[in-house]
Amino acid sequence: MGTHPKGPCYVLLPGNKGHLLSDYLEKNTYLLGDALIQRFGGENGLPFLFKVLSINKALSIQMHPTKEHAEQLHKRDPKNYPDSNHKPELAIALTPFQALIGFRPLIEILNFIRMIPELRAVLGEETCVRVEKGMTGPIQDDQLKALKMAFTTLMQADHATLLTQGTNLFKYFKAMSTDHKNLFQEHGHIFLQLWEEFPGDVGCFCVFFMNHIILQPGEAIFLGPNNPHAYLKGDCVEVMANSDNVVRAGLTPKFRDVDVLTEYVDYSQGPGEDYKFPLTHDNDDVWTSYYLPPVSEFGVARTEIPDANAIYTLPELGSASILLCLTGSAKCSIAEENIEKGTVWLLPANTEAEIRILEGPIVLYRAFAQV
Repeated sequence: MGTHPKGPCYVLLPGNKGHLLSDYLEKNTYLLGDALIQRFGGENGLPFLFKVLSINKALSIQMHPTKEHAEQLHKRDPKNYPDSNHKPELAIALTPFQALIGFRPLIEILNFIRMIPELRAVLGEETCVRVEKGMTGPIQDDQLKALKMAFTTLMQADHATLLTQGTNLFKYFKAMSTDHKNLFQEHGHIFLQLWEEFPGDVGCFCVFFMNHIILQPGEAIFLGPNNPHAYLKGDCVEVMANSDNVVRAGLTPKFRDVDVLTEYVDYSQGPGEDYKFPLTHDNDDVWTSYYLPPVSEFGVARTEIPDANAIYTLPELGSASILLCLTGSAKCSIAEENIEKGTVWLLPANTEAEIRILEGPIVLYRAFAQV
């Protein structure tokens, strides 16, 4: 939902006449709002993309470049980097939502390298010795270099070695899950899941380097530039800057740019919980909370009203916004048709809209620019 040329959407006007949203906004720029136009210009439409993802098979090991790096990649390889924008993104769980995100604390990665012979075989014994020395040393720069060496070696590993060692590890974890369920840890389950979906893929081994987290409904993660991640399973609302620039390196049949990812990825380490993004509550509005990441391109409001017949005013914002109805239904003061489950609405900037709840509870997600 947005105006990116690779995934355009349409606005349906009275009389059932559909217009390309980008064309409609270009002809009616007042809908965007002066503040949005001053910040981003009006020629590109909305500065954000709004998505709903339902993931039953893992998405790729990936990161998104900085604005400056995106411009360089687009100039060098416009086929695989189709625009020059950055792509920070926010994912909000609608169901229990699994992801790999960021690098684990070094001690966890080191323990995996020491304890899993198949991983050592993929990395090579000489690399493992050098990595262990760097990771256990007192100098932080040496620790980061050791992590980069280990991860780069993994992502560039020979496919035949990956297939052999991964198959052995899959058999081991499979037997462990059946015979020793009480000893079978989280990383084993995830490796099995990924190997069944992408047998022989280097991304399966990333579970030993990256944090595995499970978001509960309403919890969110924010991903800035160069943060490594992969969404594994579940449903989410996702909003991001208006871009399709993705640097991939595993768990995908699409173009992989391993050299770029391993060179530019953020090698910071820490627990996955650190990536969770908090809600901001409005003391004057008990029904609406906000996700306000540190970027101007987007924010998200979540409104949940439990009771039918309740009346609520969607506040005016300085930018055009997109409203998604997740459950329930309502009559809206500025729309001829009812807001219903699964419908999506474009709300003009600087416009209030009163809704009367017809069927509760109603849950609305609203994406907007922070201008």
